[in-house]
Amino acid sequence: MRPSTKSTEFLGPGPCGGTVRGGAARTERLLLRCLDALGRAEKLDAVSFPLRRVVRGLPLGRSRDVLHGLPIGHPLHPALVQIPIGAWLSAAVLDFVPGGRRGARVLVGVGVLGTAPAALAGWVDWAEQHPEQRRTGLVHAAAVTTALALYAGSWAHRGRGGRPALARALGFAGLCAVGVGGLLGGHLAYRQAAGSDKAEPVAHLLEEGWHPVGAAEDFPIGVAVRRELGEVPLLVFREREGRVHVLAERCSHFSGPLSEGRIIDGCVECPWHGSVFRLADGLNVRGPATAPQPAFHVRVDQEGIVQVRLPGAGRGGR
Repeated sequence: MRPSTKSTEFLGPGPCGGTVRGGAARTERLLLRCLDALGRAEKLDAVSFPLRRVVRGLPLGRSRDVLHGLPIGHPLHPALVQIPIGAWLSAAVLDFVPGGRRGARVLVGVGVLGTAPAALAGWVDWAEQHPEQRRTGLVHAAAVTTALALYAGSWAHRGRGGRPALARALGFAGLCAVGVGGLLGGHLAYRQAAGSDKAEPVAHLLEEGWHPVGAAEDFPIGVAVRRELGEVPLLVFREREGRVHVLAERCSHFSGPLSEGRIIDGCVECPWHGSVFRLADGLNVRGPATAPQPAFHVRVDQEGIVQVRLPGAGRGGR
């Protein structure tokens, strides 16, 4: 029997050590490659940098921390987007229900109005992100802006004397656009880790119990010192009265080096984005960080060695 002359293109390893052949390999991860490419699109910086200055310059005062989500312990933007998305999705359902025309128009209008606070919170968070995240965020915002324009047109055509068929078509187009925006938002939150607590893994990387970090005399009074405990960098600060404070050194917002920040009134300010944490207990007193810093219990033994213990440590792998 003659072997087949039909060629099969080999395009690399497949899942779990197998092989992927033909067109499947070309399309399998195309979407993910496109999403990742957004973070490398440096041409978007021409828009990102001046827009960032504008957002940072808004006179928001203490409300900026509220928009970051400081009072609730996580970014506020994902919670606010439920209003327009929920309203628009409900309107799409009513478009198929007899007699639902008036209710659908109300919901479309609620969604349009609800984008304002969600967008403001999103822009405030966006301005404190890394360049790669800001590039993806711009495209995310463009998708949502497209959805807003489509839904505004849909609302206008749902009024008296409007064109119901066109209104529904614009609404469904807007729902598709906001779906793309949601996909990009998920990419930002999970693959690019925007908004997550960067200090959360600390307790999983340490063993329980007390650990020495150095002699007390090795830590100058009033100077933030960086030390390492296993895989975890620490900020050690010794007060004039002799009390020693120890926090996880990488900022919970975006892993900024707190040991390089300013110490002011018993707090440390992150040098990257200005988040402020209390040395005594790691509490975040000013954003954009929405999560506190892991704070260590400290003691000095009879030989003058500073020892630290993190409550809840030793949970890794369990």
